Amino acid sequence: MIAYPNTKLMCSVNVDGAAAAVLCSERKARELGRGRAVRVAASVLTSDPFTPRDLVMPDVNTCTRLAADQAYELAGVGPEDLDLVELHDCFATAEILHYENLKLCGEGEAGKMIDQGETAHGGRIPVNVSGGLLSKGHPLGATGIANIYEVATHLRGEAGERQVANAKLGMTHVIGLGSACGIHILEKVS
Repeated sequence: MIAYPNTKLMCSVNVDGAAAAVLCSERKARELGRGRAVRVAASVLTSDPFTPRDLVMPDVNTCTRLAADQAYELAGVGPEDLDLVELHDCFATAEILHYENLKLCGEGEAGKMIDQGETAHGGRIPVNVSGGLLSKGHPLGATGIANIYEVATHLRGEAGERQVANAKLGMTHVIGLGSACGIHILEKVS
C-alpha cells in the first residue's frame, strides 16, 4: 500500500525521458506533403482557478474540466465525437477520475464504463491503448508529448496491433501538479 487505495503497482514510476513535437503551419504542411500531418483542432492550458480552499491540495479536477470544456468548444466537437483518448494516468485511480472530468461519461458512471468495456481497445471510446504511464513509466516533462505522439500515430494509421480502427479525432490530456492541465484535440488530415 502506498496511499489507499493505491498499491505500488498502481503508481507509475518516475523515469527520465525527453520528447519533441514538430509543428508547422497548414501551408508548410502542404509544401512538405500532408502524408503524416495531423491537425491541431484545439490546444488548451488551464490552471487552478482561485477558490477559498486549502491551496496545498492541487485541484486537478477543476482545471481538467475547465480545459476540456474549452477544448471541446475550440474544436467544435463534443466527447461523443472522439475516437480515442490518451490521458494522464499517473495512478490507476487517476484514469477513472478523468473519465468524468473529460466528460467521457456522466458523474458516477466511470466504473460502469470500465465494466462494460467502453474504454477498452475496440470499445466505444478507447482510453490509453498505449498502456498509459503504468506500462511505460512517467517521464515528467515528456508525458504530454508522448500522449500527443500516441494519438497522432493512431490518426496516421500507424499504430500496428493497438491501432484504433478508423481513428479520425483524438484527445490528449496531461496534468502538472501545481496545478495545470493541458488538453489537445487532434484531427486526421484528409
